[in-house]
Amino acid sequence: MPDLTTPTRRTRPWPTEGLSYGGDYSPEQWPREVWQEDVRLMGEAGVNLVTLGVFAWSRLEPEPGRFDFAWLDEVMDLLHASGVRVDMATPTAAPPLWLHRAHPEVLPVDADGRRWSQGGRLGWCPSSPVFREHALRVVDALAEHVAGHPALALWHVSNELGGGNARCWCDVSAAAYQRWLAERHGTPEALDAAWGTAFWGHTATSFDQVLPPRSAGADLNPAAVLDFRRFSSDALLEHYLAEREVLERRTPGVPVTTNLMVHAGGAVADYATWAPHVDVVADDHYVVADDPRGWQELSCSADRVRGLAEGRPWLLMEHSTSTVVYQAHNRAKAPGEMLRNSLAHVARGADGALFFQWRASTAGAEQWHSAMVPHAGPDSDRFREVVELGRCLRALAEVQGSVVDRPQVALLVDVPSAWALEGFPLTSQVDPEERPLALHRALSDLGVVVDVVPPAADLRDYRAVVVPALHLVDDAAAEAVADVARRGGHVLVTHLSGIVDETARVRAGGYPGAFRDLLGVRSEELHPLQPGERVGLSDGGSATAWTELVRAVDAEVLVATATGALAGAPALTRRTLPGGGTAWYAATRPDAATERAHLGAFLAAAGVAPLLPDLPDEVEAVRRRGAGGSWLFLLNHGDVDHRVEGARGTDLLTGRHHDAAVVPAGAVVVLREEAGPAA
Repeated sequence: MPDLTTPTRRTRPWPTEGLSYGGDYSPEQWPREVWQEDVRLMGEAGVNLVTLGVFAWSRLEPEPGRFDFAWLDEVMDLLHASGVRVDMATPTAAPPLWLHRAHPEVLPVDADGRRWSQGGRLGWCPSSPVFREHALRVVDALAEHVAGHPALALWHVSNELGGGNARCWCDVSAAAYQRWLAERHGTPEALDAAWGTAFWGHTATSFDQVLPPRSAGADLNPAAVLDFRRFSSDALLEHYLAEREVLERRTPGVPVTTNLMVHAGGAVADYATWAPHVDVVADDHYVVADDPRGWQELSCSADRVRGLAEGRPWLLMEHSTSTVVYQAHNRAKAPGEMLRNSLAHVARGADGALFFQWRASTAGAEQWHSAMVPHAGPDSDRFREVVELGRCLRALAEVQGSVVDRPQVALLVDVPSAWALEGFPLTSQVDPEERPLALHRALSDLGVVVDVVPPAADLRDYRAVVVPALHLVDDAAAEAVADVARRGGHVLVTHLSGIVDETARVRAGGYPGAFRDLLGVRSEELHPLQPGERVGLSDGGSATAWTELVRAVDAEVLVATATGALAGAPALTRRTLPGGGTAWYAATRPDAATERAHLGAFLAAAGVAPLLPDLPDEVEAVRRRGAGGSWLFLLNHGDVDHRVEGARGTDLLTGRHHDAAVVPAGAVVVLREEAGPAA
């Protein structure tokens, strides 16, 4: 396996002038006469970037080794003549039927040993050398052909890697997994020690005895499952890097990315290890239709993507104009919601907003997925909103290249930790995403913008660090968190944090393990609550899902449980360090209002104030700053108008000057601030 730890990111110009706007374009689905209408409508909407060729492998290589680029040339020339730049996708997300017929062994195998059939997407094993050979051949031919075309602005490797083939349990994957384990652990004895294989007597004397964690009729070793998830993420990353190497060789000046999937529902890969290898961090995000405050999940995900980009501008590669097709309950977006969603991503650091897709498909698996041009055509409210969004993004052109003002608070999120917490055996009420999202929402409700970063991020410039259910943590990350408090900063750690090390082995001696000494507490036993069970807290609040038998060893008890089996046990503690820093432990899951109160006290101790005082509920405020000044984004997700005191400047979307901005219901105001507040 190649070196995956040395960053390969390059600095390249942004693919468009101003903010990028457009979406996935699939002209191969339509007759030529539609292409002319497409570019005309793109001009009307202000589109300046489209993703081309995502699912076009069978059109580009209809037979092994025979390539047809004539239609692609025609489309690229047409787009270029219309001022639209191209984000060229490598077509490897959709292998042609001839490849599956000739080489069915490239299809993934599930944990039960069943090989997939053709007909889906991403129908390939990431470790398959046969697939890799065919994939790199078409990528090389495509890159050689389009090199130098004036429309080419960005490369888009495959599509949503892992969104269907996140793991493969075939024998080829097993051999690759064994090599990965040998590189990671060195010796079978070291692997046995890391995994605790003495339990059930599963010790190994050679790596070729170790198979992927397939269905076995019993609970699997969590350390083995975790390592297989890590291996699978690395296998996909290795494939990305193989395609990237071809693209860099053929078109060295063109930036390369791939679309990540940072959103609710769990991660298919550890993107913290991927981000150093993309020239532009790009993300696909779809709001959760069932969540009445889904805009807060959007904000959390956008902050996570910005964290992966280390604060640099990033690209929203996909989102939807309205309905999607894969959620249990899909919902059409209300008037104004699409524009508000798009600008929420821009507020939090995106320098563009692209959709899946340009024109709604009339056939195929995603024929009911919304698009910029809906089935109803351009004479529709949806397309008129698309045109209006294009106008807004052009009005915000001066924002391009600026960054979100550096927050004072960091919230730590780690994908391997979430994987380690999946299926937590003591209670079904543990969701690895619940604590990070709940605390992000509470901080947002308090008007505080945060950076959501992986544990390996540099934490030295933050006043406060929040550690929500960081179940798995290595010694280096735990030490970095402790350093924040030792240098006078402030740390809040929630339950379920620090319990296991990087191999998923429990840290003996009492919970919360790696953070026990920092927090000055020791938990003897975990007491998860039953569904529907609620306990009172001494400050009048209540808690659900979780309690534990905590002893305050060197910490002040701020809140205790007031009812239940553990009445009197600490629920919220604070330890003050010699340098004035503090370390707080939240041992329960409080109700939302109580959690906001606890976080408010923590932020007050840290000296962290909201971006704007008395920000109305359902209004977000985020500031971007650049060489040209500062811009304050105000997004009203509610159904009544709100006046925002302290928001002064000229609204780029309307040209109107505000001394105290009034943000209409469901609308967005973007103020060019006068002189700008101090950084």
